Amino acid sequence: MKLVKLDRTDIRILRELQHDGSITNVALSKKVGISPPPCLRRVRSLEEAGYIRGYYADIAADKVGFGITVFAMVSLASHTESDIAHFAKLIEGWPQVRESYLMTGDTDYLLKIVAEDWEAFQKFVTTQLSGSPNVAHIKSMPAMRRTKFAPGVPIEEKGGTPI
Repeated sequence: MKLVKLDRTDIRILRELQHDGSITNVALSKKVGISPPPCLRRVRSLEEAGYIRGYYADIAADKVGFGITVFAMVSLASHTESDIAHFAKLIEGWPQVRESYLMTGDTDYLLKIVAEDWEAFQKFVTTQLSGSPNVAHIKSMPAMRRTKFAPGVPIEEKGGTPI
């Protein structure tokens, strides 16, 4: 990957794309104050350098049949590198797990799980998650309602001044 030193225009591009990944190059170029060809070159350069990992649509889970979201704290019995890697590989095969974080402290993994309903969640936990090798303890926390969603990071100019 080619390393790109971010300037003010790059930061503006990242902020705009994080806000609306489907914006056209022409509209993006107007918002950041440059013409379309250099704007597209900068976006491609930011993609190649790994600053932009991808684009996706934020799908309303409830509209497509996933009525519940549960956060599960999973503790493993063994913490060897191979056991941690094996559990991470299992997680990759579970489509219900939408996010996974390896943690420090009492909990080894924090999982964000979606399910159609409580019955589907219970089935996933009992047949897959708790039955997995090396799982010692699971603590589930059902989400009542999402109160904030801000994907990405708060992109600011150096010195903490928002652009």
